[in-house]
Amino acid sequence: MGRRPEGKAENLFKNLGKRIDELLKEIKDAGEKAKNSERFEELKRNGETLKKDFENFKDNNKGMIDDLEKGIDRVGKDLKEAFDKAFKTKKED
Repeated sequence: MGRRPEGKAENLFKNLGKRIDELLKEIKDAGEKAKNSERFEELKRNGETLKKDFENFKDNNKGMIDDLEKGIDRVGKDLKEAFDKAFKTKKED
């Protein structure tokens, strides 16, 4: 016996239902994109604020940062010298 063929109205409503589902999905996706876009802009603003704050911190603490850099350089050189002495081959003696 099989299934009877769909009528024009049934086919129309079936296609209309599919299109409505697609439209609802597109609306949902657009809403999520808008939220993500707003969040991205907020993060961008926060990043700029942090960048400015860090620049101000560097300017206000320049002496301390310079001393820290010099200390790190000195420690690095001392470590290099220690490793060079520790792993010096006997041929170089």
